[in-house]
Amino acid sequence: MQYSILTAGLLIPLLGTMLGAAFVFLMKQQMSVPLQKSLLGFASGVMVAASVWSLLLPAIEQCAADGRWAVVPAAVGFLLGMGFLLLIDELTPHLHLGTDTPEGPRSHLSRTAMLALAVTIHNLPEGMAVGVVLAGAWNGTAGITLASAIAVSVGIAIQNVPEGAIISMPMRAAGNSRWRSFALGSLSGAVEPVGALAVMLLSSWLLPILPYMLAFAAGAMIYVVIEELIPEASSGQHSNHSTIGFALGFVLMMVLDVVLG
Repeated sequence: MQYSILTAGLLIPLLGTMLGAAFVFLMKQQMSVPLQKSLLGFASGVMVAASVWSLLLPAIEQCAADGRWAVVPAAVGFLLGMGFLLLIDELTPHLHLGTDTPEGPRSHLSRTAMLALAVTIHNLPEGMAVGVVLAGAWNGTAGITLASAIAVSVGIAIQNVPEGAIISMPMRAAGNSRWRSFALGSLSGAVEPVGALAVMLLSSWLLPILPYMLAFAAGAMIYVVIEELIPEASSGQHSNHSTIGFALGFVLMMVLDVVLG
């Protein structure tokens, strides 16, 4: 029974991405700006809430015996996670939505490839977050239950739905076929179960530093929110839609974590 739950926890985020990517079969035109802003804000809210309730707070609680120093592993891990994603951004050629200027080292990759690569590398911390909490629940780590781990997986899957749509729809508008747009949008989320599985396979070595790993995943996720999602959601018109979306995503993830945890 536990093996089936763990398998579901690994695959649920990918299914969310695939569901979002399937929007290319349902919508004939490019996604409207208000809808795109709302979805970006929603994804940001889910990731921020997951970082706090599912990752940072458990990291601090696991070190409660250290008293006032309990926050140190969370602080160190958080900064390492931010730094890791910053390094990935500097070393990988990629292109953000809504821009024509690639970031990272120069390359001959197509616009579509760099757009997909940007989402793929930023999905890595989400997969790590799922893997860390699943590993903690599987090994009976205090403060992390299997229900709370599934809550993280479901929350990330929910934010992956708009993310999959936000990737596949522009690719369709750029001239790609519906199936190609769907495939590329779906593949952008494939790194999540891979990253989660890698963390779980290494769990026996990672358990002693689990508080650091939880905070590391939180820092990497917050980096994605600050670097990519919020700037895209706040630029131009209809930024109020992203604010509303953020509030809804944050509350939904907070409720999921508390109710299921």
